[in-house]
Amino acid sequence: MQKALEQDCKIIKAFNNNIVLVEAGGREKLLFEKGIGFGKRPGDQITKGTEIEKIFVIEDKDNLRNFRELTNNVDNEFIGFCEELIFYISKELGEELSENIHIALTDHLSFAIKRLKNNEEIQNPFVAEVETLYKKEFSLAQDIADRIQEKLGVYIPDGEVGFIALHIHSARKNGKLSNTIKYSFISNTIIEYVEDALEVEIDRKSLDYARFLTHLRFAIERITTNSPIANDLIQEIKKKYRKSYKIAQNVAVILEDNLEDVKVVEDEVAYLAMHIERFRVSLKKVKI
Repeated sequence: MQKALEQDCKIIKAFNNNIVLVEAGGREKLLFEKGIGFGKRPGDQITKGTEIEKIFVIEDKDNLRNFRELTNNVDNEFIGFCEELIFYISKELGEELSENIHIALTDHLSFAIKRLKNNEEIQNPFVAEVETLYKKEFSLAQDIADRIQEKLGVYIPDGEVGFIALHIHSARKNGKLSNTIKYSFISNTIIEYVEDALEVEIDRKSLDYARFLTHLRFAIERITTNSPIANDLIQEIKKKYRKSYKIAQNVAVILEDNLEDVKVVEDEVAYLAMHIERFRVSLKKVKI
């Protein structure tokens, strides 16, 4: 259903022909309407009363900051494409999504596509459970995978479809990970350990922190449900990311000490190491 803009908006950035980021009344909004971004430049106006198919507003200051950082590091066309995917998800579900999806899903897809282009596929044995528990989300994730292949020519395997489905589920208002308080405590303990190991102080409002925390939460879910990822890159990760792998081994000890009757297998340790390495490199770039 179309909505009319209640006030004039100033273009901040046009991601593609259909998605623009605007400022109106001191707030930033994402507008979706076919052709709205065509020929638009920063500073151009979209007048009050213009019909818009969808308006997304990112209210949380930390999320807005992370989204801005994401737009500085990811290609505009790709962000626009991801926003069209998010619009499609919201429309198919018939509900508003958590604003976190604008950061989490876009960031995940950007990283996943880079990995897949480098033939770095992470196996996900959690796929069957995700498909069973979250049928609608999994179906939408398959649609997203098809659209990515059609648009970018990158095949998205079932394992990645499962991850996309989890992001969709987490973005729904009723989609919450279990044991939130307990997992938050464990995650914070691990973050503090990683800070000590890397001799850095991590900005809790940064995109790097939000990204790492998301991967850590998903790892905890897999470990507690005994559904570890099968990682064929273990030996390569051990050799290439020695420091990060050692840190990941100690993170595994923290997880085993704080979660009941769990064993963090080597595949999962390697997966954690990969994300710690990404975190470490990103922080190193910031320091430079």
